[in-house]
Amino acid sequence: MPLVESNSYNPPIWLRNSHINTIYPYYFRKKNHLPYKRERFYTPDDDFFDVDWLISGNKKRLCILLHGLEGSSGSQYIWGNAKTLSNHEFNIAAINFRSCSGEINRQPTMYHSGFTRDLHYFIQTIESKFDEIFICGFSLGGNVVMKYAGDGVYSLSSKIKAVAGVSVPCDLRAGSIKIMEAKNHFYEKKFLVTLLDKVKIKHQLHPDIIDIRWLNKVKTLWDFDDRFTSSLHGFANAEDYYQKCNSKQFLVQIKKPTLIINAKDDTFLAESSFPYDEAIANDNLFLMTPKYGGHVGFTTFGVDSYWNETNVLNFFMQYSLI
Repeated sequence: MPLVESNSYNPPIWLRNSHINTIYPYYFRKKNHLPYKRERFYTPDDDFFDVDWLISGNKKRLCILLHGLEGSSGSQYIWGNAKTLSNHEFNIAAINFRSCSGEINRQPTMYHSGFTRDLHYFIQTIESKFDEIFICGFSLGGNVVMKYAGDGVYSLSSKIKAVAGVSVPCDLRAGSIKIMEAKNHFYEKKFLVTLLDKVKIKHQLHPDIIDIRWLNKVKTLWDFDDRFTSSLHGFANAEDYYQKCNSKQFLVQIKKPTLIINAKDDTFLAESSFPYDEAIANDNLFLMTPKYGGHVGFTTFGVDSYWNETNVLNFFMQYSLI
């Protein structure tokens, strides 16, 4: 039964407030310079996404990092994991989803919680250069990873040794409802500001495809997914998008060693995003549910790496033979 003991995260009392633990690293975590080198990948549908590389040594071991909603390779949790893993001789590829690298992508499509196409294309393109590949996603990126690992749409490379997800909204529908709660109003509005700005730019590029007449009526992420995410990516509506892209339904099918770390106090996650039954049913799925941590928080003092970063590293090292 791969339910992993996770009581070792014991933050100070003031960080046992999930909102503080979520927000603190976003605003206050000190980030030193990482020597990223950016590479643009042009996709078969005449679009692009940007990847920031961190080459750490001679070992042919790679970890691909996927950010969350409206994040990027510059997000603190990407930076922290890149630093931790590279210090242990993992090469890093931090993928910026389409429109998230500072430049709007070409096509009407952008990215979403189930958009695995670019991840698979990237792995196909670079896998010959590495002997081992690991993947770690955060929040939305975590759902992308779990769906990719379990849905069977693509044949996974034999070089993929293990995957991980942190603060994974396995149940997208329930998560969209959860973030509408008053306590999450700050986060939802922050996401909507940048998402709606991107839609306005997209409308200028594709005025015949992207209709912004309803823009002022988008008040929630559910509204955004219903009006824009669904129509731009081939779904009937938000319900259809959530049903087809939630990773929870695919977890029992995962055949690669997989770790999910979801804090019990994560204010973004509904109860259904803690897949205990799926972990019990699948010997490849390991689940850690610490009492505290917030959403991609896990603030840790006195050591170089945050608690979740150390656990992802330790999990990956178990499956590396290099």
